[in-house]
Amino acid sequence: MTKPLSHFIAGASLGSSGSDVLLDLNPSDTRDVVAEVPVGTAADAASAVAAARAALPAWRGLTGPARAEHLHRWAAAIEARSEEIAQAMAREVGKPIGEARGEVGRCIVILRYYAGDAVRSVGEVVPAQVAGALQFTLREPLGVVALITPWNFPVAIPLWKAAPALAFGNTVVLKPSEQSPVMALLLAETAHAAGLPAGVFNVLLGTGQGVGEPLLRSAEVRGISFTGSAAVGARVAAIAAERNVRYQTEMGGKNVVIVMPDADLDLAAKLTAAGAMRYAGQKCTATSRAVVAPQIEREFLEKVREQVEGFSLGPVTDPACAIGPVISADSRKRIWAALAATKAEVVCGGVESTGVVFKRGFFVTPTIVRGVDPGAPLAQEELFGPVLAVSSADGLDEAIAIANNSRYGLSASLFTRDIGAALKYIHRIDVGLVRINGDTTGVDPHAPFGGMKGSSSGSREQGSAAREFYTETKTVQVNPV
Repeated sequence: MTKPLSHFIAGASLGSSGSDVLLDLNPSDTRDVVAEVPVGTAADAASAVAAARAALPAWRGLTGPARAEHLHRWAAAIEARSEEIAQAMAREVGKPIGEARGEVGRCIVILRYYAGDAVRSVGEVVPAQVAGALQFTLREPLGVVALITPWNFPVAIPLWKAAPALAFGNTVVLKPSEQSPVMALLLAETAHAAGLPAGVFNVLLGTGQGVGEPLLRSAEVRGISFTGSAAVGARVAAIAAERNVRYQTEMGGKNVVIVMPDADLDLAAKLTAAGAMRYAGQKCTATSRAVVAPQIEREFLEKVREQVEGFSLGPVTDPACAIGPVISADSRKRIWAALAATKAEVVCGGVESTGVVFKRGFFVTPTIVRGVDPGAPLAQEELFGPVLAVSSADGLDEAIAIANNSRYGLSASLFTRDIGAALKYIHRIDVGLVRINGDTTGVDPHAPFGGMKGSSSGSREQGSAAREFYTETKTVQVNPV
């Protein structure tokens, strides 16, 4: 067996104070044990927070340009090991190698963007009522921040949280998913190689119960950023509210495309298929629903089916692979159970893949189901798998009503050539990421990211929104004497 991994605390590897471990399996081939993951303890969480607290005064005391230089060096360190990181990502979380390489490239962009943000102007001058006085605002770091991140974007999500936190003078404790610890430790290795001071960026391994909750309850943690399930997000929010510390929770979606009769069906089918099936539908912005005008539904679905059947399902290290496995046996079981329970028509897929390769990993055949009741579980519950639930709607008003009939509100796209329809949709759709003739997935690193309703606590990540979250405002008035 492999040697258990270690936490990264105060600039060095630190073994867990507990003895329990979890197995980190390659979801493409479960014979491959990627790592043994320590089930960390409350004592380990306390050590990580103490390291971040000790490093805080010196780090926040650096100038913005000095912190920017650290982030630029970190970007260079990741770039130097980009292929190694991408291959490790494919192995650990089952991400097709082409998408894994893209994610590593995105990390470099994120770090360089926030290096620039560290030297951009902050605050503003505010007129004072006192004659001759100078009144202005400053932005100050929160302090120690806790980042809890999922496995599906195992380097991009940690970095789009950590990079702005560090740029603005905070120190970080990252608690990654138990299913992506190797990726988090590669971030720690590259941060260390780039010369980030000890304790500025720490990685804490383990479960939510073992280390996550003690981390969130630490008196020194002044900000919490979480991405994951709705159930865990609610728990995070409750703890943060109880402690009166700043928090943000991003909790998934049931994202939708609306296809109108005048749509470019080739474009709509191509982007719908990609959004629903690539990376086995394991993106929080993946397209999991389609609401289609009945007069074009058959033609549209035939085009989507052709696109889906053109995707390669198989080993993720194959450059041609587009889909890959789902993350775990439990995930695969849940998806198949949801499909077995539906009474709607299966357009394609719906049966298990055959062959030795597919038996060794957690593969789910990409599936399209039409005639789905908008209130049915298949149209309401986030599956996180390669499944597209299709419903029909007579007209834009009904389509928007169906699209909004969800506890989630992350991403949506409307396919139409009608500018009037597009303008109506922009104002009436209840999502944070609004697209027209585009994919529901992804967002530019410099654009705000987040959802409405059950998808988000309401704050936004990335872009200028990150400064709002990771800093506090001080209003300063200097009066003459």
